[in-house]
Amino acid sequence: MTDSGGDGAAIALWLREWGEAWYGIAEIGGRLAATSTGGTREEAARILASCLPRGARREEGEGASAYADRTANMLAAIEAGDESAKRFELAPEAFSGLAATVYRLAAAIPLGYACSYGRIAAAAGVVAREVGRLMMNNPLYPIVPCHRVVGSDYSLVGYRGATSGPDLEDKLARLCAEARGYGEELDLPDARGLVVFPVERVLGKAARDRTDAGQLPLF
Repeated sequence: MTDSGGDGAAIALWLREWGEAWYGIAEIGGRLAATSTGGTREEAARILASCLPRGARREEGEGASAYADRTANMLAAIEAGDESAKRFELAPEAFSGLAATVYRLAAAIPLGYACSYGRIAAAAGVVAREVGRLMMNNPLYPIVPCHRVVGSDYSLVGYRGATSGPDLEDKLARLCAEARGYGEELDLPDARGLVVFPVERVLGKAARDRTDAGQLPLF
């Protein structure tokens, strides 16, 4: 659920099928309020509705929308591993300044890298717990790759609010698929100097934890 600015502007809702997936786009005047993905139109619509601010006025998008088409195309490309065209503006009516800052920082984490809640918090000027809350309620997947945000010791924590179980297994699987063999940290000067680290560090921590617990290796 987003933090609402609450000026009463109506949110236009669009659903687009792209390939084998459906994408939901919620926007106010060409600025994003939420996005969603789903295997069916109904699933994408349900997830999109759950991401909208409480009490927000909604209207179903009708007819043609070049904005919805472009955004759905971008979402599909991101899901396919191509983030070169990731461009977006956030609707101020749907996000507080704090939420917008945190989501923009998390969105800047490139494929093959991860970042800690603490580092994002330091860049945004908030506490790590607040970053965790916003990631748990992320309304902008896959633009904001919340699965790339991990603990300061590279541990898998907090994904969808989980500390263990299938949600963290899903997070691990996503990170495994995104590993690119990078070895050094990367400074992101356009994201308040946020420093991200190779996803391999997270995978290494998960592998050690599994070994210590007597579980099967990752791969």
